[in-house]
Amino acid sequence: MEHGETKHGMDKMGYEVKKAEHKMDHKMSHETHERKIEHEMHEGRGPKEHEGHDKSHMQMHEHHQHMLQDFKKRFYISVILTVPILIISPAIQNFLGFKLEFFGSPYLLFILASAVYFYGGYPFLKGLFDELKKRQPGMMTLIAVAISVAYFYSSAVVFGLKGKFFFWELVTLIDIMLLGHWIEMRSVLGASRALEELVKIMPSEAHLLKDGETVNETVDVKVEQLKTGDKVLVKPGEKIPVDGVVLEGKTFVNEAMLTGESKPVAKKAGDKVIGGAINGEGSIVVEVEKTGKDTYLNQVVELVRQAQESKSKTQDLANRAALALTIIALSVGGVTLAAWLTYGMGFVFAIERAVTVMVIACPHALGLAIPLVVAVSTSIAAKSGLLIRDRQAFEGAKDLQAIVFDKTGTLTEGRFGVTDVVSFNESFNESSGENEILRIAASLESNSEHPIAQGVVESAKRKGAKLDHAEEFKAIPGKGVEGKINGKGYKVVSPGYLRENGIEIENEEVEKLKQQGKTVVFLLEDGELAGAIALADVIREESREAIERLKSVGIRCMMLTGDNRFVAKWVADELGLDNFFAEILPHEKAEKIKEVQRNYVVAMVGDGVNDAPALAQADVGIAIGAGTDVAVETADIILVRNDPRDVADIIALSKKTYSKMRQNLLWATGYNAFAIPLAAGVLYNLGILLTPAAGAVLMSLSTVIVAINARLLKM
Repeated sequence: MEHGETKHGMDKMGYEVKKAEHKMDHKMSHETHERKIEHEMHEGRGPKEHEGHDKSHMQMHEHHQHMLQDFKKRFYISVILTVPILIISPAIQNFLGFKLEFFGSPYLLFILASAVYFYGGYPFLKGLFDELKKRQPGMMTLIAVAISVAYFYSSAVVFGLKGKFFFWELVTLIDIMLLGHWIEMRSVLGASRALEELVKIMPSEAHLLKDGETVNETVDVKVEQLKTGDKVLVKPGEKIPVDGVVLEGKTFVNEAMLTGESKPVAKKAGDKVIGGAINGEGSIVVEVEKTGKDTYLNQVVELVRQAQESKSKTQDLANRAALALTIIALSVGGVTLAAWLTYGMGFVFAIERAVTVMVIACPHALGLAIPLVVAVSTSIAAKSGLLIRDRQAFEGAKDLQAIVFDKTGTLTEGRFGVTDVVSFNESFNESSGENEILRIAASLESNSEHPIAQGVVESAKRKGAKLDHAEEFKAIPGKGVEGKINGKGYKVVSPGYLRENGIEIENEEVEKLKQQGKTVVFLLEDGELAGAIALADVIREESREAIERLKSVGIRCMMLTGDNRFVAKWVADELGLDNFFAEILPHEKAEKIKEVQRNYVVAMVGDGVNDAPALAQADVGIAIGAGTDVAVETADIILVRNDPRDVADIIALSKKTYSKMRQNLLWATGYNAFAIPLAAGVLYNLGILLTPAAGAVLMSLSTVIVAINARLLKM
């Protein structure tokens, strides 16, 4: 929590957090409901079935798997029936140069083609009625109209109408459409398979400690039986069964599959662990904190599901384009039929051209262009610890012009540590002098519990310093500590001690450190000034790289903090920030974001607690360092790790995702702009004429290209 936060500020912050949460919950609930209805309609289910839209993500996955198998089965059976249809079709016989006629062959053709039409074509026929109910004719309408015209015309020929059979084109068209749908569905499911694998990595059993007793008294139970407060033993190499906190033991934990953190993370008593992470070489006792839907893993899956179902501006554009293309295709199909009839080519030729137009214009590639990219990018982000709650905000990240960071816990580590060491004594002026000053001070301070002392000790240990034992140690109340190390007397004291004892110090470097708002303590050796140590909230090393990456792509970087102006200026100068706002109370942060929004498209990056109003106000709200508590309601994007470089990653992924969406849209619309005139027969005089089956091949190829392009998306 930043300096200067008042009770009034916290009360107002609480109100704004609740307001933002209510706004976000309502928005997500509405968008999720609307998108799910659209998805189920597209898949050929009626609105009544939507009453069960609260099914779990796993149930939805199982349903999609069932549909995938259904398309596969229909495809195989249709192909088997297609073989005899091709053999006894006069057009195929003429093309291959053989003749096979027998009594009743036209009727056999009719029976076999009817089976393919009603069984293989069922998903498209049902889709036609569903789209008409919604009054939104689309790709299913085009397919259904094309195969129905071909079927009923050919059937009329069997029963006396003059013309030629169209059955082989009809069945091959259905075969290709089924194959295309099967491939598309496999691509969609494959894109989200990584998320399903997350659920599978959870262990099924845990070693429960009986009545919280010793490690030796354990009983193996199902993970589902664990409840909050239970204590479990996790042995070396095992997966941690639930989210919890370490009570005993030390170890390193591999969280790569969960948060994207490549290095094993050290864990000791008091540290939180995530269910599904892999324990290292040490045994630990973990107290259960979260189970079921509250666990990190389940929250990740739910957030990803929300992201995949939330609205996309680009998807809205694709949907409008698909509707327009359907209208154009039906209109052009009708005009083509009339034009060729007028031209005197006969009804069979004219209807073939019209059918080909409608087949080749099916906007499957257009309809799939955005959803596949959404599925792939969301999965990539989730595996990297970047959780997207709102698609529109994520897509808007590509347009960001400025990013405002919270300071404490975001750009800094939120811990008191040594930032500078100054030497006054010639004996410490060698290259290792500053490290020696820190080592001696830490040796003394290791006997103290004061926050400043702990900051000095922790910083020395991080640098690998070997601490000495201090003899005759004693505290100087309110002023510092003293003791003997290797026979020499040392003191670590405050500026107040120096003033009281008439020890004057005139040093520009120390004055500069004080002006930066840092806490400065002094090391005395046998009563003489030996050095000074400055402490402050330590800047993350990752912050420097993050700011450099963001500024390299033209994004202005700012900081918003409740800390004093001197500390804020020091952090801003160290990181090369473009601007900073200091001494800002929590309830004032949202107003400051509004000011920045007058000139820039703004993202706010904070911890999601006291920054909640600002996160809600920004164009894109990014919560960083959420750890195992990923349900940050006011943020659009949640970064699991305490790593500001992930902000640059999410912006880079947003730009790459938008690029893939644009490529797919351009391909899908460009393909149709070229293919529809060709299907209508504009190059007929040059001898170029597409059959409906050839049109279906081209349409399916376009769809597959879009799917492959989406799967090529990388971080």
